[in-house]
Amino acid sequence: MNNRRKFLAAGLALAAAAGAAAQNLATYEGADRLERIAAAARKEGTLTLYTTIAEKDLPVLLKPFEAKYGVKVNVWRAGTDKVLQRTLAETAAKRYDVDAVHMGSPELEALSREKVLQPVNSPAYQHLLPGSVPAHKQWAATLLSVWVQAYNTNLVRKEDLPKTYQDLLDPKWKGKLGLEAKNQDWFSTVVGITGGGDKGLQFFRDLVARNGISLRKGHTLLTNMVVSGEVPLALTVYNYMPEQAKKKGAPIDWFALEPAVARSNAIGVARNAPHPAAALLFHEYMLTEAQQYMTQIDYVPTSTRVASPLKGIRILQTNPIESLDEADKWTKVFEDTVVNRVGK
Repeated sequence: MNNRRKFLAAGLALAAAAGAAAQNLATYEGADRLERIAAAARKEGTLTLYTTIAEKDLPVLLKPFEAKYGVKVNVWRAGTDKVLQRTLAETAAKRYDVDAVHMGSPELEALSREKVLQPVNSPAYQHLLPGSVPAHKQWAATLLSVWVQAYNTNLVRKEDLPKTYQDLLDPKWKGKLGLEAKNQDWFSTVVGITGGGDKGLQFFRDLVARNGISLRKGHTLLTNMVVSGEVPLALTVYNYMPEQAKKKGAPIDWFALEPAVARSNAIGVARNAPHPAAALLFHEYMLTEAQQYMTQIDYVPTSTRVASPLKGIRILQTNPIESLDEADKWTKVFEDTVVNRVGK
């Protein structure tokens, strides 16, 4: 029994030492930083990633990483709420399975506040768009999910498309508009774009009263409804969704009412990662090499070194911290202004 205890104690000591070494690497700024991280990651050989990235898009991002560094990425994928809940529940139970988390920035900010993530000081941060890294450096934005407008090309002519948000009030859009049912971030930002305060809210009241809105749960579903023609014009789909469907020959195209509203997704390294060096290497990869691969699947990268698929379109980012802090407020306002008025 004593030998077993000594063995367990030695194992825990080694794990603690490895974790401490990885934390040092997270803030190390020497010229050989990446080489040190990669060497330590190869010894670990694997990492576990919790993410919301679409399953079909994961190979484009993960295969180059695994091939180059010889580190296997084990993925658990789910919707945002489930990833957040699982990560928090495991941390509360002191069950440390996850190494890195990739999902919406507001949700990563929530993990940061619960002491789930560790700070990282990366040289890649200097090449990211403004607002991509919070002061505590416990997560960093990797890509922008840009809400654009999508339309069925058999039902809507390009020359008839609205050019401003106010154009949506035209009676010709009556019964033709669709909206994702949980886009509070987009809603709160467009309230500001259309005048702010009660003026912005009145825009949405008028829109619902005059032309109606079909609410759908899920951006993928809403995109499919545009393809089928059930929703001729969708106001909130992520830019890559109609683009990918269009490339497959679907009768769909997209445009952007400017400024287009964007919500960032980000990467964070778990404070108690069982494979801390591999997690840190993946963090660096997602902010550098992976940025070029994101454009292959029509994602909008945050690196200023990579050309955006939405080049030329003015983009307004939501503030992840404000989105988190004001989520309840804007959920209620969205429900009162739009959801509960639909069909009345």
